Amino acid sequence: MTNSQLKRVVVTGLGAITPIGNTLADYWQGLMSGQSGITEITHFDPSKHACRIAGEVKGFDPHDYLDRKEAKRMDRFAQFGVSASLQALADSKLVINDLNAEQIGVIIGTGVGGIKVLEDQQEIYLNRGPSRCSPFMIPMMIGNMASGLTAIHTGAKGPNTCTVTACAAGSHAIGDAFRLVQRGYAKAMFCGGSEAAVTPLSLAGFASARALSTRNDEPQRASRPFDQDRDGFVMGEGSGILLLEELDHALERGAKIYAEIVGYAMTCDAYHMTAPVPDGAGATRSMELALKDGGISPETVSYINAHGTSTAANDVTETKAIKKALGDQAYRIAVSSTKSMTGHLLGGSGGIEAVATAMAVANDRIPPTLNLDNPDPECDLDYVPYESRALEIDVALSNSFGFGGHNVTLAFKKYR
Repeated sequence: MTNSQLKRVVVTGLGAITPIGNTLADYWQGLMSGQSGITEITHFDPSKHACRIAGEVKGFDPHDYLDRKEAKRMDRFAQFGVSASLQALADSKLVINDLNAEQIGVIIGTGVGGIKVLEDQQEIYLNRGPSRCSPFMIPMMIGNMASGLTAIHTGAKGPNTCTVTACAAGSHAIGDAFRLVQRGYAKAMFCGGSEAAVTPLSLAGFASARALSTRNDEPQRASRPFDQDRDGFVMGEGSGILLLEELDHALERGAKIYAEIVGYAMTCDAYHMTAPVPDGAGATRSMELALKDGGISPETVSYINAHGTSTAANDVTETKAIKKALGDQAYRIAVSSTKSMTGHLLGGSGGIEAVATAMAVANDRIPPTLNLDNPDPECDLDYVPYESRALEIDVALSNSFGFGGHNVTLAFKKYR
């Protein structure tokens, strides 16, 4: 398609279930106030684990969105995804009916899907036998179910799929949804990520890989992106969903517009199962290509919501990549990691971070990076320590990088 044939795509609805708030308003307030949602794990007894902390979603009641029978047949990750999607739908004031249902679709990414159901059913199988396993085990466990169930609960009959690319899954979902609307395959798309992987087996696996922080005595200080004293990431859970809409469609119905999404790029390191390529080449190309896709010059970028995991491997390589992709402008850009407050939601991280980025553009306000007490000498950019900052934002980028070498960058722009 030629550029003149491409549709402009805007963000008209947002939903968030997070460790620092279960509505968009509460999540945004938590970010602006520098609130940490990281505490000792309560979902199970973590006493035998090396890491005993996580960013758990607190006070979430699926029955606020679903009846009891429906909720019982969903893994927690699907409950989060459907609930955040229903929030985004209500926020957008879009009416889905027989006239437009086939033009509205869903893409919700996840890293591991219904792992809690898998763990529980494995225990039932071992202790009580195969006949006692739930007939709903498979549909509760599979990763595409957040997308499928969101369609059922919203009536969206258009394109529907699921991205499963580790910690890049939520951002891949948003980028792929952007492409579908941009090219006219849909008028609107629910998109983002959802994860509920704070489980015994998942925690044990990441801890065995020595990826997790063990700062158990100071949970709220454990996630410390770009800080020299970081010792690993902190797991989180939740969902962030955006409703992307073709601009003309949004204008026709008088929709509120948070931001315009203008660029999307994905690359692969092709280097290692879990570690990023040391010079950040894949992440660099992702940012460069997203800028090119959106027709954006580095000088117009005001803010980057960094992947910023609080690991030595990510923080240094992402800093290198930002400097290579943005040149001298890198030192004039505000960069922050909201994972310092929420922990790392794995496949859900790109969703809540894109929500934060769209809100930053809409409100000209940048979320801070907590716990940046002793910056790593190799991490020498402006990471907005501790306090949110007022700043006029024209263009903002959101980065997500995942195991397998996946790199994604989304570019948002103030709608004018």
